[in-house]
This record gives sequence, structure tokens and C-alpha cells, in this order.
Amino acid sequence: MATTHGIAIGAASVTKRYRSWDMAQPEREWRALTLLAEHAPGLAPEPLRDGTAESPPAVTMSRLPGEPLSAPLTDAQFAALVEAMSVSQTAIPAAVLAALPSRLLHPLDALKNLRAWSERGRPPSDALAAEALGAARGWLRRPALDAVFAAEPPPVFGTGDGNLANFLWDGSRVRLVDFEFSGRGDRAYELAEVAEHVSAKGVLDPGTLLGRFELTPAERARLPECRRLLAVFWLLALLSDDPDRPRNPPGTLVHQAGHLLTLL
Repeated sequence: MATTHGIAIGAASVTKRYRSWDMAQPEREWRALTLLAEHAPGLAPEPLRDGTAESPPAVTMSRLPGEPLSAPLTDAQFAALVEAMSVSQTAIPAAVLAALPSRLLHPLDALKNLRAWSERGRPPSDALAAEALGAARGWLRRPALDAVFAAEPPPVFGTGDGNLANFLWDGSRVRLVDFEFSGRGDRAYELAEVAEHVSAKGVLDPGTLLGRFELTPAERARLPECRRLLAVFWLLALLSDDPDRPRNPPGTLVHQAGHLLTLL
């Protein structure tokens, strides 16, 4: 898979040098680091050097200690993950959040992209995957989904990437990295993005994670549709995987197909 940036790691700093700035990824990264340093100090790397105007653009930040979360999670790691997610979403004041651009892959954009993506390619050879794809196509065609995902719930800060590799455990707390897709988001979608990310399979139970957050009735009603949307994304992503160079363990596609059918 092509990456959006290269990384140079020093003794105390990390520099991300971007290959593209079409979607303002460097500015999003720098803005996120700056805001989190002000409103949630210690949660993310400190911004050290703004090279977003360079060609190619770059962002230099402090190097954090720790290792990505992986199975089996201890109770302390799980509690620290919940704390880090909650703080990252709520620490930035509402007035500042309101002025932020929407995160990349806004739910409505994701819906439109998935509708087109789901109709491309050959039918999968695996029977369960084929059944899940058919169910996904039927769900994506529901007109009511446009109104669901066009809604703008009360904003939270969205990191833009639910990969557990972006949650670093240093022995006492979890900290966050990687904000190139960040921006204004909504709580249900941000929580679903972590719960449904393929990196969470076998590491944490989605229901257990989501049950640790107090949601409003509106957020709780929105959450299942957000989970389905992101589960469809991962089904399509796994169907697009190169069988000769798989990025995920054997059985991941079949597991995702069964999981999606359960959600639908």
C-alpha cells in the first residue's frame, strides 16, 4: 500500500515528510499537534517545527516513548485507551472545534465512496464474503442513510485514524500519534472508527470498548449506523487485498464478512 509520507526518526524527534498535500494533510497534522499541546499536554507529540510551507512539506514533532497496543490488553492498558480517546475528543473547546475543517473521510463522503466502491470488481470466491458484499450493497442503497450521515452532531476532535498502531502504551498511559486526517468529527463516528478498525480484531471487543463511553440518546442511535459504515469499508478493503501480498492474517476476510452480516 502506498503511504502518504516518509518518516525520519531521531533520538528525540520525528519528522514526517509528505508526498502529497492535496488534502492539506501536513496542515492537519500540525494543527492537531498544536491544539493538543495546548489543551491536552502530553497526550500527543509536541510540535517542534512547522515545515508545511516547504516542498515537500514536513512536520517535526517530539518522539514519544512506548509501543503500539496489541493483544492481550491488560486492564490498565484498556482503561488508558479509553481515557486517551475521551480526552482527545473532548479537550479542545467547542468554539475552537466549530472553526476546524471537517475531518477527512467525513461519514457522508465515506458513504458516497463506498457506494461506488462496492459496485466495482469481481464477485468474491468465498461464499460468506459474497453474501456479506451483497448485504452491504443492499444496505448502502438505503436513501435514509444520506440524512443520517449528512447530520452534524455536536462536534468532537476527530483524529481521523482508528488504527491501534497509533495508540502508544508507555507503561503508564496511552498517547496518540498520526493526525494527517484529523479535524472536526462526531463522537459516534470517532468511537466506531476505533471499534471497527481491522487492527482491533482479536485485541479488543467492540461492545466492551463502546460500553465504556457515556453517550447521549442521539449518539447512541447514530452509533450502529456508523459501525455498519466502517465495517463495510473494511470488508471492501479486505476484498481489495492482494492475495499474493496479504497485509492481514489468514481468515481476516471471512471473520469480517461474518461480523458485518451480524451488524447488518
